[in-house]
Amino acid sequence: MTSKTTGTPSASYSLTIRLKIRRGGVGLHTVLETIAKAGADTHGIDMPGSDNEFVTRDITVLLRNSEHGDEVVRLIQELPDVEVQHVSDRTFLMHLGGKIDIVPRREIKTRDDLSMVYTPGVARVCKAIAADPSKAFSLTMKGNMVAVISDGSRVLSLGDIGPLAGLPVMEGKAVLFKRFAGVNAFPIVIDVHDPEEIIKVIKAIAPGFSAINLEDIASPGCYIIEDRLRDELDIPVFHDDQHATAIVVLAATINAAKLTKKQLRNLKVVVSGVGAAGMACCKLLLAAGVRNLIGYNINGPIYNGREGLTEQEKWLSENSNPKGFTGSMQEALKGADMFLGLSVAGVIKAEDLAGMRRDPIVFALANPDPEVSPLEAKPYVRVMATGGSDYPNQINNALVFPGIFAGAIEARVPNITDEMKMEAAKALAAVITAAEREEDYIIPSVFDPRAHKAVAQAVIRVAQRTGVARRIRTTTKS
Repeated sequence: MTSKTTGTPSASYSLTIRLKIRRGGVGLHTVLETIAKAGADTHGIDMPGSDNEFVTRDITVLLRNSEHGDEVVRLIQELPDVEVQHVSDRTFLMHLGGKIDIVPRREIKTRDDLSMVYTPGVARVCKAIAADPSKAFSLTMKGNMVAVISDGSRVLSLGDIGPLAGLPVMEGKAVLFKRFAGVNAFPIVIDVHDPEEIIKVIKAIAPGFSAINLEDIASPGCYIIEDRLRDELDIPVFHDDQHATAIVVLAATINAAKLTKKQLRNLKVVVSGVGAAGMACCKLLLAAGVRNLIGYNINGPIYNGREGLTEQEKWLSENSNPKGFTGSMQEALKGADMFLGLSVAGVIKAEDLAGMRRDPIVFALANPDPEVSPLEAKPYVRVMATGGSDYPNQINNALVFPGIFAGAIEARVPNITDEMKMEAAKALAAVITAAEREEDYIIPSVFDPRAHKAVAQAVIRVAQRTGVARRIRTTTKS
């Protein structure tokens, strides 16, 4: 029987299996051999208890996917003298009870505390804000609170799963905001899908927030919503799926081009997938100097004069593919310098990369499985990046959105501009020095504090230089 388990074992698919193993039986070594032969990785072994007849072991196993986990558990169950007592999915355990809490910043221990935090003292603070609304930034949570908003219509690679099923993702974003940039964020999922209704909801709740992070909203609604809210609200509105992804892609492209001694203006780039994220990547790459870019949607190449294009695709047709190429993606890859995938697994084969120019750059960012297998592509590629953590050079939008919002909130800007995005990409690329730069290291880790600081400072610099900063902190030497 052929296993469906493909890919590399990782923590995102991991189980802790509690086993009761009879003394004098097949033993722990047989269990570990069984796990290894099944292609899983043993990540840890604990012994919560034992008696004269049995030893209890908790074995943590890294797997390729859910089906792989079922297979490993079945093989262990077939061993004599071994009883599977309990199986815990570590990812589900991480989500039990949700991932965020509301924690007060002030303790209330006395009547005096109560009278200042709440009534009657709070009334004076309310009156001060009524007289000068800008004081809400310093006297309420508004000064450092992002709303992470989704209708659940385009969640990760899962598609339209609805707001309730999308809530774990929004909670996760809130955790990352705090962890990487010290920004408070609150997940809000809404059960409306019409762009006009979503706009109304966001405008209605906007007074309590310093910025709005739009997340996992399907196109073309995401374009309509962001454009309108940018015009109608006085706080930043940022569709992370589009712009954060584009910023990381550009940063990685800058470093890959430096490594391969290529100029952005001379790159031939083939893009698979021109949805919200893909379109934003195309626009930022073109703005950065790329001139020869050919985008593909499910029906083929985007070129000027092609019928049936969306408004966004029409823009791309007029601003890319200068030679009007109409052939297949495989044909377009001949002589190309870079492939950028934001689509689905399997759209190209590794052999299709053989005709690319010297030192090919391949960013295969589809999740959970990339457009082409990195292992199969290795003989043909100089620089490889994916959207997952199983391989080097993960293109992860978590490298960008915490710092983007931290900088925007610090400078108190009304909008996050194209110039800020460009500066953020350059700053993120510069985190990796020339001495550090190599094929497997063209983009920093999300856990590198330099990355988030660099992005935030880039936004602040542009805000101050262009005069849109409404708050400029000054430091004095002591």
